[in-house]
Parts: sequence; C-alpha cells; structure tokens
Amino acid sequence: MSDQVISIIALVLVFAIATFSAVHLGALALVAAFIVGSTVADESTDDLFSGFPGDLFVVLVGVMLLFAIAKNNGTVDWLVDAAVKAVRGRIALIPWVMFLVTAVLTAVGAVTPAAVGIVAPIGLGFAAAYGINPVLMGLLIANGASAGGFSPIGVFGSITNNVVERNDLPGNPTLLFTASFLFNVALCVIVFFAFGGRRLLGQRARTYKGGDGNGSSERHDDAAPPGGPDGPGGQLVEAGGTPRRTLAVATTTAPTPPDEPLRLDGPRTLTLIGLLSLVAGALFFDLDVGLMALTITVVLSLVSPKSVKGAVDRCAWSTVLLVCGIVTYVSQMERMGTIDYLGKQVASIQAPLVGALLICLIGALVSAFASTTGMLGALIPLAVPFLLAGEVGAVGLITALAISASVVDASPFSTSGALITANTPADQRDFVFRRLMAWGLGISVVGPLVTWGLFVVPSSL
Repeated sequence: MSDQVISIIALVLVFAIATFSAVHLGALALVAAFIVGSTVADESTDDLFSGFPGDLFVVLVGVMLLFAIAKNNGTVDWLVDAAVKAVRGRIALIPWVMFLVTAVLTAVGAVTPAAVGIVAPIGLGFAAAYGINPVLMGLLIANGASAGGFSPIGVFGSITNNVVERNDLPGNPTLLFTASFLFNVALCVIVFFAFGGRRLLGQRARTYKGGDGNGSSERHDDAAPPGGPDGPGGQLVEAGGTPRRTLAVATTTAPTPPDEPLRLDGPRTLTLIGLLSLVAGALFFDLDVGLMALTITVVLSLVSPKSVKGAVDRCAWSTVLLVCGIVTYVSQMERMGTIDYLGKQVASIQAPLVGALLICLIGALVSAFASTTGMLGALIPLAVPFLLAGEVGAVGLITALAISASVVDASPFSTSGALITANTPADQRDFVFRRLMAWGLGISVVGPLVTWGLFVVPSSL
C-alpha cells in the first residue's frame, strides 16, 4: 500500500472517529499528522509544523478580536442599525446586501478571507438581532465572496487566468467571471428559500427615527417570529438525538434598542476608521488582513480599554483548533504527493468526460478542506493532458473546475466557513457548524455535477 493511499485512509478515519466520539476533530487531525508523518512520511517535527497555517490562525484570531471589541463598544450595533435604515427596514433584503458587498470587495481585489472577515461579523450580528437564520446569512456572504472572486482583477480570477496563460490554453476571463457570478446568484436564490427566506418577505424592522430630534426606537415583533430562523418549531436536533432548544431563544432575547438612538461616539468612530483601514489595506496595499486586524485591535485597546474587556474570551478557540488542525493534515498530504497522486490517477482515465468530472470532484472535495487558491493553481495543470488532446473544451472545463473549487468555501473547514462559524453567537455555533458541514459536503458533489453538465459536456459535443 502506497504512502498516499495510507494518508487518504487516515483522513477518512479522522472524520469517522470524530463523528462517533467526543474527540475534537482538530486535535485528532494534528495527532494523525504526527503519526502519519513519523511512521509513513518520515517527517520531522519541523516538517509537521511547516504545514501549520500560521497566516490563517492570525486571520481568524485578529478578525475575531477586532469584532469582539466592535461589539463591546456598540459599533456593530450601530452598523446593523444603519443597514436596516438603508433598506428601509426590509429584513429580507439584508442578506442580499451582504452578498453584494462581499462580492464587490472580492471583485476589486480583496482576498476571500479579508472580505468574509469584514462582512461576516456585521451580517451575523444582524441575523442574531432580527431572527434571520445564521446559515442563510453565512452562505450568502460566503457565496458573495466566490461570486466576485473571478473578476479579471479578483484574486481567484487572476490566478486562474495566469495558470491558463502559462500553459498556453485558450481562456475567456469575461465568461469565467460572468458564469461564476450567475451560478452563485442562482445558488443563493436556492439557499434563500431553503433556509427560511420566504418567512422574511414582507417583514420590516422599525429602527431609530429622527422625528422628535432626539430619535425614538421601535421594533417589530415579527422580526423574530416564534420558531426562530428555521420556521415553526425551529428546534435544533443533534444527530440521532432529541431537540435541545429552539432558535427562538437566540432571536427573541436580543437586546431591545436603547431609549436613545445609537450615536457615533469616540470609540465607535475610531473603530469604524479601523474597519475602513482594514478594507483599504486589503484592497489597495495588499496588506495581511490578520496582522492589520491585530494592529487595529492593539490601537483600540490603548485608546478605549473598556472595549477590550472579555474580547479574548469571546474568540471561538475551538473553531481555530478545528480549522488549523485539518489544514495542517491536508498540507502534509500535499507534501506527501497525495494530491498529485490523485490527479495523475484521474489523468490516466481513457474517457475524457469522466476524467473531467473526476477532476472537478477532486477540486471541490479538497478545496472544502484546504486552500481554494492552492487548488486552482494545482488542478488546472493536471487537466492539461485532457485539454491538449482536444476532446474536452478548455474554456468549459476550466470554468467548471474554478466554480466547483470555490462554491465549497462555506465549508466550516475552509477559511470562509470558519469565519462564519466563529462569528456566530455561541449558542448557535454548533448548529451552524453542522449545517455548514452538511452543505459543504453536499455542494462538493452536486456543484461539480452541475457545472460539468453546464460547461464541460456542451463544449465536448
């Protein structure tokens, strides 16, 4: 049995053990990396830790700390209130606003973790306050990042188009961006109605008004109807268990608006400036979003010490361990050549259409647990033998592969999904994690099948 096959079997065992026991998945993945590295791959401890995603760790911790402070000093509440006013209280439009904002950020060059890290805390804060299913909000934010990412100046688009150009393959950047954007819009329409969006239609939230000069606050009770985000009952059910609680608890116990309108005081103004600096640094100066978030956090801590109280405790450390553990093991698989091994096995298949479908499936499944950016750079070259043979259309396969590898980013093991899970209120975090995991696994199979049928098969006829 080859080392690559052993590493695949070990990964399957990691998920099986974590599913049917109380062992933390992230810790188990790190142990698996240690055992496989020591006994099979002949790796040292330094080799093992070289795959630890330090950059991802800093992004998760930095963004969580920054928005914990923003929540403490009321900045997030002010932004939520402003969002309600912008759409005149139409709650159903808020998830779509978040979708478009995230898409614009990635379309103009922001990396996906930066865009999702900026928007997710605001969107999920709104979801908690107004009874929107957090899974619905999270998926629209993650899909928005994927929708904009393949613009000609977006990170995903730049990587894909450069790989195509280096391998002398025909490409169509405009088609790639358009197809990705429309595919994600269609996917979000399905998500909207599948996760309680229909119930939001027609609902309004009355927020602060300025009629009396001082402002007044009023809120519709129908913003958080009985049953919570999942509709009537809204019960959370563990696998094989009984209902634990209802989501109505999280939505109906949100703090009522204060007697006076939320205003931009000193700490909130500085926090907003910090958030805008985070956006500008990510978009225009290519600065690391995690290190920037930590820098802004330190400055806010010095200026407004009260805002920092309890911020570190509010970080979802369990999620950080989970994501970093899985990514560390997948990085080991990449060093062992497991990903290349899978690609070469697919390339040896004599039926081009079947091989193209398998490449899309591999891209989606691996991207759900690793870097979409890395997959785009690695799998397109593996498809070159198919494309040069002329039996499969290059533009169609590249488009299908790119979309397949990106629509799984809402998986809780991917950066976007991890940020969404980490910014979900603690009492809903387990529920959201399980729903995003099910969604990620499902879309990693359905996505490639649909994109293969839409883009690969017609180009090969």
